[in-house]
Amino acid sequence: MPKIVLENITKRWGKFYGVDNLSLVIEDNSFITLLGPSGCGKTTILRMIAGLETPTSGKISIGDRVVFDSENGINVPANKRNVGFLFQNYALWPNMTVYQNISFGLSNVKKEMPVYDFEAMNISEEMNAIRNPKKLSELINESKDRNGKIDEEKVYLKIIDAYTVSIFTAKKIYGFGIHTAENPEKKAADVTDGLRSKLDGIIKAHEAKNEKLEDNFAVSVDGKVKTEVRKLTKEEIDKAVRRVSAIVKIGMFMNRYPAELSGGQQQRVAIARTLAPEPSVLFMDEPLSNLDAKLRLEMRYELQRLHVETGSTFVYVTHDQMEAMTLATKICLVNNGVLQQYDAPLDVYNKPINTFAADFVGSPSINFVEAKGVQKADGSFEFKIFDELPVRFIPDADISVESWREKTTDEILKHNSEVVEKSNKDENFRYHIAKVEEEDYSIEDEPEITDQDYVIGIRPEFIEVSENKGMKAVVYGAMPTGMESTLKFRVGDFLITGVVFGGITYKIGTEVNIDITGKNILLFDRRTGKMICSGKLELEQK
Repeated sequence: MPKIVLENITKRWGKFYGVDNLSLVIEDNSFITLLGPSGCGKTTILRMIAGLETPTSGKISIGDRVVFDSENGINVPANKRNVGFLFQNYALWPNMTVYQNISFGLSNVKKEMPVYDFEAMNISEEMNAIRNPKKLSELINESKDRNGKIDEEKVYLKIIDAYTVSIFTAKKIYGFGIHTAENPEKKAADVTDGLRSKLDGIIKAHEAKNEKLEDNFAVSVDGKVKTEVRKLTKEEIDKAVRRVSAIVKIGMFMNRYPAELSGGQQQRVAIARTLAPEPSVLFMDEPLSNLDAKLRLEMRYELQRLHVETGSTFVYVTHDQMEAMTLATKICLVNNGVLQQYDAPLDVYNKPINTFAADFVGSPSINFVEAKGVQKADGSFEFKIFDELPVRFIPDADISVESWREKTTDEILKHNSEVVEKSNKDENFRYHIAKVEEEDYSIEDEPEITDQDYVIGIRPEFIEVSENKGMKAVVYGAMPTGMESTLKFRVGDFLITGVVFGGITYKIGTEVNIDITGKNILLFDRRTGKMICSGKLELEQK
């Protein structure tokens, strides 16, 4: 499958930038999720790669082929890019059966394709199926109903799945009657002799025209496969439909209409229809948002399996960070049309590039705590948090915050010199500090921020209830789910969220001690919102 490369892609309407100077490499056979809040530009990025939206400037390549280049005037239309698109709305034809919905697009395909001898191909498939008459007989006899009568539709599906053939070939194989013969082996041998004789005749006819049948039954002349502009045959369409229906497990629903299917089954039909033309890339725009929570979870597993089985490149739009975390090989996190971070899910979670990335990825959300202090000679930081609590932050690697600030300032100055005027200006993410009495930040003056101001990010799993160490807190809220409980603790006027594993019940108002554990506490620069480093936080014991 092809690699997708986006170079300096911009999409704007006047001074409003939907996507601002995006450069991205999507490796082949990867599963990329475009993640971000509503209106951030995710779908616009997807539509530009697919050819449904024209970028204002930049360059897009799919494999070795440039499909868009603003400088050279290249813009390959969507139907020439060999991509599949799965929408939030399944868009199934209500008056067509499942089979007709999946095959509809295939019947309209007309392009240059190899010339095959389908008669020879079918004969070979029939010979392969009856090579083991015992297995074939058992497979057919497994399809009997309560009255001992063979369910032919079920037989056809079993033959299709077992031998990867079309429905037409499956009917022929069943029609040989090997399962009813007194001597199945002799019957199979006799049928095979007849089929082999027929196949030999076809091969000789090709040789008389200086043609050769390749192993896949493509017709070649002088070692070069013949091609012609043609439509797909009924056999090819049926095989494609049966292949994808087996992948998404809807083979038994071919004759049903969409209204007779559940939401999950309709989703599978939509996926099968998208996969049938064998697109090089599969684009999905929030395809699970219409499903209930349990079905959405099941379909995530199906999409994971589908990605592995098809070997396709998946590009998936979602605003659900849980979907992004569980499905993606890489997350492309976008805000206000600007790429924030492009990394593996656990790297985005454990090493977020800024406070926006830290806040957006993770459920329950990360705790932000404002800290004031300085870096000491030994590299550690002495802070006060929650207004007065002294703590010590120890980085997990040597770092000089002064050098970090110099480098970061240079990068910001360079970036600002290249920024064009835009109506949707890029602003630092305003993190949320949870308090008992919520403040209205919109009417507050911007605080004066100095080099001593920092923000500490603490994931809920690093908040631990302890017996006699840590800081005093009161249980402000408790949400047990059986396996774990999500708790809110009150520390003075501040609230902090923790996750406690196990079936312990905590009553609201209970006084407890909480400690901050783990080596992946995050330290951010308050002025820029950028992450400085990770480390561990030690509470000063009183």
